[in-house]
Amino acid sequence: MSKSVVRRVALLVGAGAACVAVGQQALVNPGPNKVAFPENWAKGTMYATVDRPDTKQYREFYTTPDVIDAVRAGKPVPDGAVLTLAAYAAQVDANGVPLKDANGRFMKGNLAAVNVQQKKKGFGDDIPAAIRNGDWQYQSFTPDGKPNEKANLTACYQCHLPFAKDEYLTNFAKLKGTFPSAAQVALKSGAADVSITGFAFGPTTLKVNAGEKVTWTNADDTPHQVTLVGADGKRSDVMLKGQSATMQFDAAGNIAYICGLHPTMKGTVEVVAKQ
Repeated sequence: MSKSVVRRVALLVGAGAACVAVGQQALVNPGPNKVAFPENWAKGTMYATVDRPDTKQYREFYTTPDVIDAVRAGKPVPDGAVLTLAAYAAQVDANGVPLKDANGRFMKGNLAAVNVQQKKKGFGDDIPAAIRNGDWQYQSFTPDGKPNEKANLTACYQCHLPFAKDEYLTNFAKLKGTFPSAAQVALKSGAADVSITGFAFGPTTLKVNAGEKVTWTNADDTPHQVTLVGADGKRSDVMLKGQSATMQFDAAGNIAYICGLHPTMKGTVEVVAKQ
């Protein structure tokens, strides 16, 4: 695997583990880091897996049984909890297309990064208020357990900020066991509907009349969020699988948007003035 791929993987933490574009917010140094490499992470309980078509990665999420038991009993994530994201490069064919198994899931290749988030009382005291995630801290490690000095940890904090009500966990529903991972999402096909599948908006460009509403429906296992590009920067609520978000467009023009959690996902709404 190339160094550029490893570096890109190491920047990401979370279920979608793609982060809010740092350029949309002030870059704030997260400060000191107290997260140690979890030597026995692979002996924990794997509670979720995610395919990432945008970065050609397969990811596994691990924690300890006591954390899962607490969350599924309706209790807060316990102090000292460690959640680990093991990021693997997906196996690809000669054209660079990810290979899939009999269930249609990516086949994992080499381990690229081990990303960790830990909750510990007082950890938040060291983090600037603008990006603080309660008592959580984040760290990215290379496969041999060394901290990745080039990892953009600020992006991790910014990525998880919208999930404060879920204890700053982008995959809280999977940890809780309430995520409809096996559910089939009924996608809409109206003139003002956009589907989110395979980390892509479809159609990429949509034309509506001024005053009309556009609805996005998420069919991916990973959360997504519609974010308008520009001075407005309006954001939808974060959509889990099966959820939808709607925005109304009153002014004519071409409105570009991205996924607020995965900035490589892009789309455009062409708003036509009423005649």
